[in-house]
Parts: sequence; C-alpha cells; structure tokens
Amino acid sequence: MCSGLTDWIPMAENMAEKNPADSAAPATSVTPVHPSAQNPDPGRIFISEVQGHQARYRKLIQFTSSSTKAAGAMLLAAIVALIVANSPAADAFEHFWHTSVGISFGDDSASMPLSHIINDVLMSVFFLLVGLEIKYEMTVGELTNIRQAILPIVAAVGGVLAPIAVYTAFNLGNPQTAGGWGVPTATDIAFALGILALLGNRVPNGVRVFLSTLAVADDIIAILVIAVFYGQAPSAFWLACAALVFCALLLMNKGHVYSLYAYLLVGAVLWYCVFMSGVHATIAGVLLAFAIPSGSRVNVKSFIRWSGERVVEAKSAFNAQEPVIGQEDYLKTVSSLARVSKQVVPPATRLEHLLYPWVYFAILPLFALTNANVGLAGSDLGALFSNPALLGAFFGLVVGKPLGIMAASFLVVKLRAACLPENVTWMHMLGAAVLGGVGFTMAIFVANLAYVDAATIAAAKLGILLASLVAGVAGFSLLAVQAKSAQKQGVAFMSLGPSEMQRQTAGEEANVASERLLREIDDPEVIREVEQTLAGCEGIAEVAVRVEDAPAGK
Repeated sequence: MCSGLTDWIPMAENMAEKNPADSAAPATSVTPVHPSAQNPDPGRIFISEVQGHQARYRKLIQFTSSSTKAAGAMLLAAIVALIVANSPAADAFEHFWHTSVGISFGDDSASMPLSHIINDVLMSVFFLLVGLEIKYEMTVGELTNIRQAILPIVAAVGGVLAPIAVYTAFNLGNPQTAGGWGVPTATDIAFALGILALLGNRVPNGVRVFLSTLAVADDIIAILVIAVFYGQAPSAFWLACAALVFCALLLMNKGHVYSLYAYLLVGAVLWYCVFMSGVHATIAGVLLAFAIPSGSRVNVKSFIRWSGERVVEAKSAFNAQEPVIGQEDYLKTVSSLARVSKQVVPPATRLEHLLYPWVYFAILPLFALTNANVGLAGSDLGALFSNPALLGAFFGLVVGKPLGIMAASFLVVKLRAACLPENVTWMHMLGAAVLGGVGFTMAIFVANLAYVDAATIAAAKLGILLASLVAGVAGFSLLAVQAKSAQKQGVAFMSLGPSEMQRQTAGEEANVASERLLREIDDPEVIREVEQTLAGCEGIAEVAVRVEDAPAGK
C-alpha cells in the first residue's frame, strides 16, 4: 500500500455529505475512460440487445463484492435463526437441521445430518477461502513485509492472549467450560470489515489494512488452535493418508499443474482423509489452499506482445459485412486469445474470485442460520446470563480483544519496532481494536467444538452474539466520531487500487466513493496531480484531500 498526504485540494463541494445517487452524471471532462466500479463498460462493447442483461449482471457482481452486504446477509440469517428458535416452530426448525442426507450405491450407503454437512463440509469451503486469503497476504499482501506486518501480527497475538486470560478468569476451576478458552480468540473478518466498509472513504485505508491483516493473523492462530486442541484423538493411519495426499498436491504444484478441477478432486480426497483422522475436516480446506498455485502459467511480458499481435490479426481478419459465425479465421484468433488470457490469472486468484460470493452470501448465512438458533423461551435467564461460558465469551471479546490489541500495538510502537499507518491515529486504532471483538463465525465454530453440553453451547453462543453486537456498535461509533471530525475539517481519504486488493481490505466501498469524489473535481491540474500521486504507488494508493466549497461565482 502507498499512502500520503497531499496539499489541501479545493473542490466544488463537500462530497462527504453528498448522496451517491446525486453523482450519477459526472462531468464530461473527467469521465473515466477505463473500467471502474461506476463505469464498468466504458466502451459499450456489448451489443444493445444484451446491455440490459449485462447491466444487471454487473450490479450483481458489485453487490456480491460488497463486504457490507455480506455482513448484512449473515446478520439477517442470525436474526432469522434467533426469531425462529424462540417461536412455536423451534422444534421443527431444530429437527430440520438434524435431517440426515446421504447417498447409496447398492447395499452401501453414507449419510450425515444436514447441520454436519454445513459445519463440516461447507465450512471447509469457507476455510479454503480463508487459506487463499492468508496465502494472498503472505505472497503479495501486508504479510510479505515484516516491517509493515509486525504491528498487526503482534496486535493479533495480544488480541488472542488477553481474551484467553479474561475467559480463564471466569472459568477457572470449572471443568465443563474451562476448555472453551479458544472461543473469544478470533475476529470475524467478514463482519468486522463489513461494518468498517460502512464508513467508505471517511476513514484512512490504513485502518482497513490493519484490521484485515490482524484478522488474517487471527485466522492463522485460530486454525492452529482448532487443529491442535479441538480435534478428536487422531488416527495415525488416516493422518498418514492425509499427509500422502497433501504431498501429492504439492507435487502437482511443483509439476506446474494449473487445472483447478484436478486440485479440487484431489482436495476432496484430502478432506475425507482429514475427516476420518479425527482432526477437524475444515483444516483440509486450508491445506488445499496452500497447495494451489498462486503464479501464472503464462509469461506475462511475452503475453503482452503476443496478445497485441493477436488483436491486430483479429482486426484484419474481421469482416463487418459477414456474420461472425462464418468468419473462421477471426473466431480462431479470438478463441486462442481468450483461451490464453484465462491462463494469465493464477489458479488461486480464479478460485478466490469464484468462491467469494458463494461463501459470503450462501455458506456463511447458512452457517449463521444453523448455529445462531439460541432458544430463550422457557430458559432460566438468571442461570443463563450467569453461565461462565457466556461471561467468558462476552467479556473475552468485548474487553479482552481490544485490551490485548491496543496494549500490544502500543508496546510495538513505543519500542519503535513499527509505527502507525499513514493518517491513522490512536483513536482509529481503538475503533479497529474494538471491532476486533466481533467474533461471530469463528467463535461460534469453536464453541461447537469446545463444549459437549447443549446448554453450555447455547450460553456461549448467546455471549458471542451479544459481544459481537456490542463490539460492532461500539467500534463503528468510535470510528464514526473520527470520521465526523475529519468531515468537519473537510478531509476525505481517496483510495484507489486493483479490485482484488480492495476486496481484501473491504475497500470496495471506499474505492467507489473515491472515484465519485475524483469525478467531481473541477480543476484539471488537481485531477492530474491526484492521479499521478495514486499511479506512482503500487498496490492500494491513498491520498488525503481537503474538500472545500467553491468560491462564490465559480
């Protein structure tokens, strides 16, 4: 990420208070000529008959790329689960998730309850995506530069140790709940970043990067905790089988196998071996992610020259007077270009883009619908709210998380091992630390593994839900206060970068706001200055600008 503070830039009006819908018609002088979130098809390359369909498709893509909408989908599912669990349909709802689903072949059959399919099979896909995001950060993201990564990594460690201490303080000497210390250790990256995305470009991108990197480091620790502490007694035979399959995947990577189908097929075998071993099967998703190639099979420099030649060749072969279906040379050329172009994108990136909407808009809402069903009707509320599992989970997330993150961050900065991100203040850090207490998905997942008693599981889930609500509202409020202060000063943070990077940091909303803001600038010299500043940086670039009212008569 590249970040900087520009000279104060006058603009036509304060866009921080302008409705996005009001900016639908940008000034012609500054209309982008390249694809963007607001103008994804500037050349109008699709035929008129399908432009409406393409427009709807682009809206769907934009919708499913939004961290805020993903968090909203999970929140809605959790609310529905809570309502149904406390309604007359509670028993039928519970019975439905325990319905066995299976396959049979002759006399052989295999079945699994629907809830287990979601928690063991579909959540493996979620962990596959988590593994891909971790690999991204370790390959080209914030975890590649130890100087940049040390702050969120150390903060993540503090954000794990402090909640464990808080949880243990409430559960010391209670054998039924003491093993649940792992519940408040991980941050729900989707919920936390979705809440942060609501603020758009009113907070520095460094806050998003810090929180996303912290959440990724949290996930690494949580995966290790699940694998080591919350599995069954492992089977040596099946562990050996899993190790052999994983080695086969690594050999496929070394042998430059780039077919996603091959990796997913062998990955299914890996999942079965891990499942049978006693280690939680979702770990197979992470292992598979690290085996999938993250490099391109195409020499990009050669491809640029080759693709240019193919474009020229296609242009000369095309005859506008004839139907396309009959132009053999033209179709052969563009088919070759399309086939090779697809191979430019690394398999890991292709799979991540494919999985993202399914995981965040289908799998995780299903998980929430299945696991957030805490029934309060007929319960002894006094006993429930005094349950040490509930207290440990709640205070571990609400108090332990921000305390650990802030203490570790302060120590690292004071020791000068790292510094705060550009344009980020300690109040921004506090807001991000409080958002780290949103534990939802990973916390509930660990709770299902940590406890045996159904009442204890329900109590822990309620503590997680309440803590995530409190942490989400409090974290958003703290950051909103900082955003309001910046708004009063007329400051906005313009962040532009590749879409995949924006998604990694939940910056898609900020990117859209930045593009809208840039189109509203009246001064061509200012536009050029900002674009040059942003273009001079690799990755996600950010400049802080002051938005001022235009002088009278201008």
